[in-house]
Amino acid sequence: MSIAFVREKEGGEAFEDLPDRPISPHTNYVTPEGLAQIEAEVKRLQGEASALDPDAKADNARVARDLRYWTARLGTAELVESVEGDAVHFGSTVTIAREDDSRQTFRIVGEDEADPAKGSISYVAPLARALTGKGVGDSVEVNGHEVEIMEIAQPAPQ
Repeated sequence: MSIAFVREKEGGEAFEDLPDRPISPHTNYVTPEGLAQIEAEVKRLQGEASALDPDAKADNARVARDLRYWTARLGTAELVESVEGDAVHFGSTVTIAREDDSRQTFRIVGEDEADPAKGSISYVAPLARALTGKGVGDSVEVNGHEVEIMEIAQPAPQ
């Protein structure tokens, strides 16, 4: 391990100095699935924390940092179950056509549950912001490229 990540306390005891994970300044909107993911992560980390050896300073620091982050995210989560209307909004699954006629489908979700490789993007992403409030057939420009909304699927009410 690099010495840059270790500090010496008085008495020569080394410990990991892990800064807290940054918390987004945006409202913490979550889908029902996103809320379940956050709850599961808090539960998993609580279990991991209770099973750790007290002498495993690096592991304890990592788990404590992650638990602080996910507990804060759980405490600020604002559940969005469904929104009425035909326009793109939080929770919508949107299919767009790009200038080269390729199509892409993704769901607009909360920041912590966004995973572009798995077809979900954060509601604060530039593309999601540009599409929000638009309908099928509308075109928007993002990063100098035009996309057209081909289809919008709304989540089923819970």
